[in-house]
Amino acid sequence: MTDTEHARRTVLVTGAASGMGQAIARRFLSAGDRVVLGDIDASRLAATVEALGGRAAHAFGVVADVTNVTACAGLVAAAIDAGGGLDVVVNSAGVWVEGPSAEAVESEWDVTLGVNLKGPFFVCRHAIPALVRSGGSIINIASDAGLVGNAGAAIYSASKGGLVLLTKALALELAPQGVRVNAVCPCDVATPMIDFQAGTYGNGDPEAYKAALLARYPQRARARFARADEIAELVYYLASPAAQPITGAALPIDFGLTAGY
Repeated sequence: MTDTEHARRTVLVTGAASGMGQAIARRFLSAGDRVVLGDIDASRLAATVEALGGRAAHAFGVVADVTNVTACAGLVAAAIDAGGGLDVVVNSAGVWVEGPSAEAVESEWDVTLGVNLKGPFFVCRHAIPALVRSGGSIINIASDAGLVGNAGAAIYSASKGGLVLLTKALALELAPQGVRVNAVCPCDVATPMIDFQAGTYGNGDPEAYKAALLARYPQRARARFARADEIAELVYYLASPAAQPITGAALPIDFGLTAGY
């Protein structure tokens, strides 16, 4: 069955106004699926939905702050209303923070855990009944930093490590009801987030910051950041019928960063 031949699914993607979320939404739309794009940035979301073809292309935008439980419920309800059900949930919204733990402040913890862990849980919590009805699946965008510790990014690592174990726990809980749950764990990806990291934490030299990240990669001189469309392709596969045996997995897509040292 080709992408254009399958029955149209309803897909909810959070953090969909840019970066990986946008690429994931584009991949599902290219297959003929109906996609509800959630994001906190109203103007950027509107521009993204328009660029993707809007309602004519079955792309629908919903402004939502996933750190707010009521907003999570409303986002899921909007997706169900748009499609008459829900088949796939992709939790892609995420934020980055780094710095010495001895200098961390409470707001950094609250925002990072709120977006990266609380949000995915409550989106899933409200989506589960619809996913049980459709036999659907959840894909959580975690990180290589959710599989191994990342020095200087303890809060971020905690949020993504929690998301990996949340994925595994939900996979076991929902397997008897026919719902699959997996995590994708990317390395650094060439998106606006990596530019934000380099600009915010690069001590005035964002290119040196990026070079230091790439220096850790086993490819050495050939190292590069992953592309958002490469992440999207793995997410799309995990939501496909061909991936039925895969649940409870945390799949690195990281050029071997987490393979060992």
